[in-house]
Amino acid sequence: MIAMFVRVFRLLCLVVLCALPAAVHAQVKASLHALKNTFPADAAELVVGLRLEHEAKWHTYWLQPGTGLPTSIDWQLPPGWSAGPIRWPAPQRVYDTAGNLTGNGYEDVVFLPVTLTPPHDLAPGEAVTLRARVEWLMCKDVCIPGEAEVSVTLTPTPPGAMTTANVTDSPEGEALLATLEALPAPLPESWRARAARPGGAARILRLGWEEEGAPRGEPWFFDADAAVAYEKPQPAVAKSPGRRGIELTLSDYAPAEIPRLRGLLAFEGGPAFEVDLPVETGPAGAAGGLAAGDEPPSPVSLVGILALAFAGGLILNLMPCVFPVLGLKVMGFVQQAGHDRAKVTMHGLVFTLGVLLSFWALAAVLAILRAGGTQLGWGFQLQEPAFVFAMAAVLLAFALNMSGAFEFGLGATAVGGRLQQKGGYAGSFFTGVLATIVATPCSAPFLAPALGAALALPVVTSFAVFTAIALGLAAPYLALSAFPAAIRVLPRPGAWMETFKQGMAFLLYATVVLLVWILAGQLEGDALLSTLLGLTLLAFALWLYGRATAPAAGRRPVLLGLSLLLGAGALAYGWPRAAAPTDLVWEPWSAERVAELRAEGRPIYVDFTARWCFTCQTNKKAVFAGPGSGEVLKTFRERRVAALRADWTNRDPLITAELARWSRAAVPFNLVYLPGEPEPRILPELLTAGTVLEALGAR
Repeated sequence: MIAMFVRVFRLLCLVVLCALPAAVHAQVKASLHALKNTFPADAAELVVGLRLEHEAKWHTYWLQPGTGLPTSIDWQLPPGWSAGPIRWPAPQRVYDTAGNLTGNGYEDVVFLPVTLTPPHDLAPGEAVTLRARVEWLMCKDVCIPGEAEVSVTLTPTPPGAMTTANVTDSPEGEALLATLEALPAPLPESWRARAARPGGAARILRLGWEEEGAPRGEPWFFDADAAVAYEKPQPAVAKSPGRRGIELTLSDYAPAEIPRLRGLLAFEGGPAFEVDLPVETGPAGAAGGLAAGDEPPSPVSLVGILALAFAGGLILNLMPCVFPVLGLKVMGFVQQAGHDRAKVTMHGLVFTLGVLLSFWALAAVLAILRAGGTQLGWGFQLQEPAFVFAMAAVLLAFALNMSGAFEFGLGATAVGGRLQQKGGYAGSFFTGVLATIVATPCSAPFLAPALGAALALPVVTSFAVFTAIALGLAAPYLALSAFPAAIRVLPRPGAWMETFKQGMAFLLYATVVLLVWILAGQLEGDALLSTLLGLTLLAFALWLYGRATAPAAGRRPVLLGLSLLLGAGALAYGWPRAAAPTDLVWEPWSAERVAELRAEGRPIYVDFTARWCFTCQTNKKAVFAGPGSGEVLKTFRERRVAALRADWTNRDPLITAELARWSRAAVPFNLVYLPGEPEPRILPELLTAGTVLEALGAR
């Protein structure tokens, strides 16, 4: 908030100098009005309204302007009178003439109502003049401060003289009454509105409500606390049946912890409603059930998902632990049924049933786990960094397996070779079950996306995905059962299968890259670095596991124990966590900002840093998240230390010049400015909490 107002102040200093000639003509006219020129002497309260009339394309600002400054009223009232705050009407999004969104405010004519409390000893017939000094910022392509002295003279009448039949006596009074009647009402409880933050590290909030009874116009949320970025779009969240919602992007200056969401929910062409809701935190990820996957996929997207799932099931048959037994099992069907085509086909159908029931059982188990997880607040969605990291870790493990770094279940092929020994329809059925089990080590890379679907898609859709995979796995058996002679056209098992498997691994590596890219948009700084290092440690642990389970491996127990320990440590270290609540807000560095803060007499901590600088990241963790960080944060808060960050991740000539001014050509570089000291204190390259506290004079 402070940074925003300072930026506005700097902007005003510039535009005022440029726009003074234009200020001769008032672009906004202010006047003060009441509902009527008289009021009962015994009235408990009295409503007046500040009328602002804007020239075309000019605007003033709402309570939270985005950019700009809100209108303010400084009352000069007679003794005994008091004034409440402005009762802000619903604003609109205001734009400059180039079409750029500049904030939240008002155009044309607007009334800003204020409730006044008169004294109890007013004498009827004695006129009272109410005065105020009004200040505003009016903007078009430039912004100009405006001010005016306004007043209204009213006459108290004998008690009870005012009735509903003569509430107003002027056009301005009528307009003020209309404004009062249109003021935002509290959000109806029947809407069951909820606000949620999908994850501690996520920079979004979600606001959801019941669709029934709500206006149909496009919704827009005006935040009363400046936590939401006013200029960012507010897309509709995929809705579950009967609910609507919007996604809100947090501003760069939003605090780490947002306990409540306050503001106005306005609908295009309709009313606005007051919002004051607790923000549900944690991985639930949705407001009122508005998870990204709660809306069933469209028919086109569902067909695409099922087609990919079926293709994945088909590909399973080309894996080395499945393909060699494909022809053998079908020949077993033929031997069991003689040469009766109908019986051979029936064996294929019963085998397919075994595969289907096995996959359905797996889908049911995952659905039960998901339901239990939801009750525990573990709502897996791609908006949740922990889920994205888990998927990346699983897919990385499967990719390394397909690349030959280690093997899942070395006895899978031997089990597959015995599948054809079962007899009868019961044997064919359980062969389908066993085929699913045997395929599991090789199918893991293709079951992983299905696992993600089961956890993110509606239950019915996830069952359909598993069904498609099962049908893809069983399709060759069923086709060859109907046409056994086609076995002769199957290629011979050989080294090509291992090459095919390793080539398929790169599809999974590409998926891991996509998931890491998603994580990069959800996590920042140390949190993202930890997850990447965690994935690297996991890969090393799996490689070590492969070395330990190799046929000629020596000291196997030691290697196995070390690999398991490293794997557990990798997951614990890389698992994304919500950022610890802190009121430390970093502002972008600039020489002008340093000068402003020094003029205010505030201590300043400047961090010249870059994301590619490992020492920089280590310093931040040591000072603000390690032992002693609590004392550092407390000192920053109590002494109002301004924290400025000069981010040198990308080339910045101003930062380069500033580093050169201090004879530096690299980061990290940290400065502490203290009031009364002409030069800053230069900190060493390696920092601790004690070093920073000593530089601030706290030790």
